Amino acid sequence: MQEITSVNNNLVKETVKLQQKKYRDNENKFLLEGFKCISEAFNAGIDIEYAFVSDEKKYGFLGEKAILTTEPVLKKISTTDTAPDAVAVAFKKNYAVSDLKNAKKVVLLENIKDLGNLGTILRTSTAFGVDAVILYGYECADIYNPKCVRSSVGNLWKVPVVYIDNFENLQSVFKDYERVATLPRAKEFLKNFEVKEPVVVMFGSEADGLSDELINFSTKNVKIEMASSVESLNLSVSCAVVLYKLFL
Repeated sequence: MQEITSVNNNLVKETVKLQQKKYRDNENKFLLEGFKCISEAFNAGIDIEYAFVSDEKKYGFLGEKAILTTEPVLKKISTTDTAPDAVAVAFKKNYAVSDLKNAKKVVLLENIKDLGNLGTILRTSTAFGVDAVILYGYECADIYNPKCVRSSVGNLWKVPVVYIDNFENLQSVFKDYERVATLPRAKEFLKNFEVKEPVVVMFGSEADGLSDELINFSTKNVKIEMASSVESLNLSVSCAVVLYKLFL
């Protein structure tokens, strides 16, 4: 097994660069941190280029892709406060609009910025049988940001995620879908709503909600019934409630 112990090693320096979005985009690579994340990616067929590991036996499944290293190196290349026992570099799994042709249950997130919310929603979407997730708008978070990768808990690559930033493209793709806008002041309660497939369920960011453009594009509006003393729920919680009711 190869061994690298210097924090000044060139491969270590190249790995650190992937903490930044511009390098992830340029290289089409991203970071995996910790055993669960790396093993889930490996089992899902994600192409892992190499991995810095502290335990040779634990990561034996990586074969020659594993590089034995030290805690200082792991601390340098990791994005967490406490260094994990391994950090891997993998190639992104990219999807396009063409991958939506058989999708019947779709979640759309408009300009979502919170990485923790995004990762949790990807995990939730997988759990409740969503066929695809759309990230719509120019301000959407990067799904390959390490925080999003961690919060998705190994579910990042289990559901196709497609970026669409153009309303004309969105109209073209979903013109024949039921388009459900989740709104705090909708007239129809979620408990009374029956979904018709194919359907795209649209969620706005916590700060701004859905744009007028998407509200006008919707064919149905729905809200979660809750105590009047509460104005709204966290986005990932709202998403979980809606998807559980509609898709299970």
